[in-house]
Amino acid sequence: MEKLIGAIPEHGQTLEIVPGVHWLRMPLPFVLNHINLWLLSDGDGWTLVDTGLDTDEIKTLWRRHFASTLDGRPITRLIVTHFHPDHAGLAGWLAEEWGAELWMSQNEWLYARMLSMDTGPEAIAQITEFYRRAGCEHGLLEQLEARGNAYADRVAPIPRAFRCIRDGMSFAIGEHHWRVIVGRGHAPEHVCLYCAELDTLIAGDQILPKISPVVGVFFSEPEAEPLSDFLATIANLRTLPANTRVLPSHGVPFTGIRGRLDELAAHHEVRLDQLLSACTAERTVVELAKVLFPQELDLHQITFAVGETLAHLHHLVVRGAARRGSRDDGVHVFRAC
Repeated sequence: MEKLIGAIPEHGQTLEIVPGVHWLRMPLPFVLNHINLWLLSDGDGWTLVDTGLDTDEIKTLWRRHFASTLDGRPITRLIVTHFHPDHAGLAGWLAEEWGAELWMSQNEWLYARMLSMDTGPEAIAQITEFYRRAGCEHGLLEQLEARGNAYADRVAPIPRAFRCIRDGMSFAIGEHHWRVIVGRGHAPEHVCLYCAELDTLIAGDQILPKISPVVGVFFSEPEAEPLSDFLATIANLRTLPANTRVLPSHGVPFTGIRGRLDELAAHHEVRLDQLLSACTAERTVVELAKVLFPQELDLHQITFAVGETLAHLHHLVVRGAARRGSRDDGVHVFRAC
């Protein structure tokens, strides 16, 4: 794997990666402190891929781009790779500002709409019950209850209407044609965009250069088994040319896609082996999460750690390598077969 560019755009600035494709970087208030967005020249306007979180800081940076980067041309189309709030958070705000059409896959739009509106006490109770069954202690459950639906706090209202994009679709953006490649596992119907003319893949979170994308199970689909989907996506993406330029949502652009995909597949096999070795006796999800994530974690990271651990445990169950049971209090426990 090789980095393609040494410079990183400052907030409020852009870098042109290939003709007509400009790299923006917006801040995030997490340990993972940035997201890459992509502004594509599109005739008399611009197509924007992903938006950033709904924060005052990012809105201020966007207004700076409105006044300079856009060169007097409007944003006419928004493509959101998937529903996660750093990607979809300002889709509604930007669509309203510019009258732009929102393009998403159907499942990602449905998840965004559902999670942004499901803020009542029943939803919060379901969230806390999900983490209670994973073995979270009372103090952590209180923190989760107080936080509520964190998704809704990080996104502007999701547009009621959208243009549905599907796997295999091809469409023009400016002078080039881009093909939709749907990835799964990190999100239900994650959109990647591939341009053969530019040897370029806008990968979203499906392929990241340094960290593994989160492959997790969460409260809205507690019996999900996303790791099989993620590994199948890796096999599909390996068919792209070896020299493909990868534009990820975090980190820096790189080449060497096949080697990176092999690293990601191997990473998950190591995780599975670690969990199986730790399941010689019945263990809760939280206990096993500490095997994969022994470092100190904040609340945001704990939810991801539980989700990732569950995804790997569910995969082991599907493989027949582990089984799940329940204690008298309803907390789930896992043990190797």
